[in-house]
Amino acid sequence: MTNKRIAVLTSGGDAPGMNACIRAIVVASEGKGHSVIGFEHGYNGLLSADWRKLDSKKVHNIIQRGGTILRSARCKEFKEEASARLAAKHLDELAIDALLVIGGDGSFHGARHLANYWNGDVIGLPGTIDNDIYGTDATIGYYTAIETAMDSIDKVRDTADAFERIFLVEVMGRHAGFLGACAAIAGAANYVILPELFKDTQTTLDNIHQQLAIHRQRYGHESFIIVLTENLWPAGISDLATQLETLTGGEVRPVTLGHIQRGGSPVSQDRMLATLLGVHAVKCVEEDKSGIMVGVHNNEPVEIPLEQTWENKKALSSPLTHTMLTMLNERHHWGLG
Repeated sequence: MTNKRIAVLTSGGDAPGMNACIRAIVVASEGKGHSVIGFEHGYNGLLSADWRKLDSKKVHNIIQRGGTILRSARCKEFKEEASARLAAKHLDELAIDALLVIGGDGSFHGARHLANYWNGDVIGLPGTIDNDIYGTDATIGYYTAIETAMDSIDKVRDTADAFERIFLVEVMGRHAGFLGACAAIAGAANYVILPELFKDTQTTLDNIHQQLAIHRQRYGHESFIIVLTENLWPAGISDLATQLETLTGGEVRPVTLGHIQRGGSPVSQDRMLATLLGVHAVKCVEEDKSGIMVGVHNNEPVEIPLEQTWENKKALSSPLTHTMLTMLNERHHWGLG
């Protein structure tokens, strides 16, 4: 088997577990006699030839670290043909055989764009807390983000109980409700507003008011937790808080978790997922596969054409999630509080 020169970069929003994936790529590559370099700051480093050699010593003790040792960034410039050609030139000058891109939808578009102008192998690995990539059951960082959001909901509930208030907790996932749904279910929220379920503001306000009335009739004037995904409410979370105060006559406090969901040490599921994907990506390089994303289905690695990851929409449709969301937003039908 011919030894390969492999490059890796992290692009777009960072996600807990990216370092674990970098480590897996490096360790698996060294075990097979391949060499690895890492480009800094995503596609920006590819354009400026900003890279460094990676080996097992350099990735030692990073599996538990959040963020990415290669840093990350967005690069609008990379959409241009001239940028892809420049990146291809730098890769050829470095005698790179394969480029591994850890990121989300935008990062995969960039990988596909590069493949139009470069003859080396291009492989994507899904790293995003939103879990909105088609073709994989989970994405690197998703499990940790759920844990972070759930922990925040638990802490908010303590204050909500103390003051008997309504709290709005905004999580990430502007186009997909996977994070919001699982955080709401795990945190035992009283209502959840997701892109897949949202109809219009008036219907949502009416549903919340109905649910709150049943809740207060059953338990008295207790706390009430609503989880919603970012940028979903047309005028923002503060406007929703104001409208709910007018509607309910109670105090409503908005809490935006924001980028706190991206940070922190990855939980075990993300470390294992990142390791599985990283090792399998190296295997794909050895088999000269290109233009694919390495994902996971039923705990087994799978390979999906990059185009399919954005041409198809990942549905929030598992039986467990559907049942739990029904119980959450319509729990008066189930006799639950």
